[in-house]
Amino acid sequence: MKTCILLLCISIQSLQLLGQITKHPDILIILADDLGYSDVGAYGSEIKTPNLDALANNGLRFTNFYNTARCWPTRASILTGYYPQQIRRDTLKTKSGGMRGKRPPWAPLAPALLKKAGYRSYHIGKWHLDSKPIAAGFDRSYYLKDQSRFFSPTTHYLDDQKLSPVKRGTDFYGTTELANRTIEFLEEHKTNYADSPSFTYLAFAAPHFPLHALPQDIAKYENTYIPGWDSIRQARHQRMTKLGFPKVNLSPVLPNLGPPYHFPDQLKILGSGEVNRPLPWGKLTKEQKAFQSRKMAIHAAMIDRMDQEIGRIITHLKKRDRFDNTLIIFLSDNGASAEIMVRGDGHDPTAPLGSAATYPCLGPGWSTTANTPFKKHKTWTHEGGISTPLIAHWPQGFEAKNKFRHTPAHVIDLLPTFLEIAKIENETSIIKSPGKSLLPVFKEDQKDLHPDLWWSHEGHNAILKDGWKAVSSFKEPWELYHLSAERSETNNLAKKNPEKLKSLVALWNKRADQFIADSKK
Repeated sequence: MKTCILLLCISIQSLQLLGQITKHPDILIILADDLGYSDVGAYGSEIKTPNLDALANNGLRFTNFYNTARCWPTRASILTGYYPQQIRRDTLKTKSGGMRGKRPPWAPLAPALLKKAGYRSYHIGKWHLDSKPIAAGFDRSYYLKDQSRFFSPTTHYLDDQKLSPVKRGTDFYGTTELANRTIEFLEEHKTNYADSPSFTYLAFAAPHFPLHALPQDIAKYENTYIPGWDSIRQARHQRMTKLGFPKVNLSPVLPNLGPPYHFPDQLKILGSGEVNRPLPWGKLTKEQKAFQSRKMAIHAAMIDRMDQEIGRIITHLKKRDRFDNTLIIFLSDNGASAEIMVRGDGHDPTAPLGSAATYPCLGPGWSTTANTPFKKHKTWTHEGGISTPLIAHWPQGFEAKNKFRHTPAHVIDLLPTFLEIAKIENETSIIKSPGKSLLPVFKEDQKDLHPDLWWSHEGHNAILKDGWKAVSSFKEPWELYHLSAERSETNNLAKKNPEKLKSLVALWNKRADQFIADSKK
């Protein structure tokens, strides 16, 4: 009798365990803002990111993952599975069409679709889409709209209801608050909805300008960047090779390429320590070197703090036994930014750089380093603007640990991945998503995930097909690169292969025309 009872208990436990393993996983997508390709340790950085590195070492690192070159179109693509021009979330300057407006009804956000499989959805952080999070289908939301103040935001919302501004001088820091809210929502989920899977979209503002960081975090990097951006860039490139990344030539520095938008009056406000070109470090004045090295120390501190807060969230997932069956995706919305401007509360040159009263931006010198080994920056569709680190971790979903995936993929692929995991078919849309599920890539690299990938932002255009990329900056000629052989875009093959370039440009135009037509439906 005792043996039968024991066997019955074991069977029940086995069925319970099987149920835990086979039920839909939780999904946590962590989006950084203006983070460069080489800005985390797992991608060659000197910045301390042990929690993200651990996810990479126990999961997957994608080497050819792409965004849309800018914050708001990338966010639209992540949550819908479409190119932003298809769904009225970005313009097409080189053609008559496109817009930045309200999504068409046939392009719902992820929560509305995942709800079919019982998912509850949580948004924390930046939004930058049309409507508001709760109105768009999320069950809970902490929306930090103010992007000019990490210490004392004036505009933020809880469940679409506006909150009071945060007073200057409190211990509020945006990155920490986003982690607090994430843990709060997940704890609430455990208490009230433990039998339902969760979809959590955590959109950090870090390390987007203004460069605001906690003094104790800045202190860690006080002397790290004194050697300058040339030296740090070389070291990152060498470190990437040692980590096992494909060998890529270091792209040349573009000394005449400054910020995408020029604000000469605001540049003067920042003082004579600021420079708006990636000049050789040795040519900077003593004052400029001090100002620039301090800026990068703040950038590093912001990323370090983001990693610390991610670590707190991971600890929470482990405590509630959801970590192993949570798909965690970490990525950036675009490449590092070369922008230099002053917004918000302005810039006080007498205040400690990185404090609430200052408004430093990374600028083209350090942005070039952050985007190692590629060239150009956020807004451009060269590799520096559109390449993102992507880390995937899911112990119960795939066996690969500390592996690379080289398949070209794109942010349009994230929602199709989530839908396949949840066993949901998006039958409501009149336009088929161009995105592809990454589940096969989680198992092994795929040769033909996409027939081609397409980009356009502010007149910067690109298309990638069979390892060949055609790319043009606004009002400049098309360039041609064979990325399969040389991804750093140093050898323009346009004159040697005019027919290849012609066919790619024709395909870019064909896609653009189709996306304009889609946006009108």
